[in-house]
Amino acid sequence: MKKTLIAFMLTGLSFGAVAQQQGFVSADGQQRYSAGGFAGPASSAATSVAEAKKQWDDAWVVLEGNIIRQVGHELYEFRDNSGTVYVEIDHKYWMGQSVSPTDKVRIEGEVDRDWDGMNIDVKNIRVLK
Repeated sequence: MKKTLIAFMLTGLSFGAVAQQQGFVSADGQQRYSAGGFAGPASSAATSVAEAKKQWDDAWVVLEGNIIRQVGHELYEFRDNSGTVYVEIDHKYWMGQSVSPTDKVRIEGEVDRDWDGMNIDVKNIRVLK
């Protein structure tokens, strides 16, 4: 390790020059240094339950509405103006939030189609104010 550090110092390189973080460069040429990933407009517009039911397996959806009841261990019934769908929410995604049927929530997740129907496998849930 010491030999490597000395070799870097002798060649004039610094760790800052070697370990630059990478990220997205926008169309205007601006480099945004971050931990990586996309920095730009996001398609986070909410869709309806009716539209989510038409999506293919593993499609990413964003829904806004209410969780109206618990159906199973991690299975809940979700409702918006267009209908209802079952959503599966693993305990780790609650992140200490408490939700009642009167609270409007925004959920993000994947459509999960199986031989017995479909539900939404929730990856993020947030209470809306």
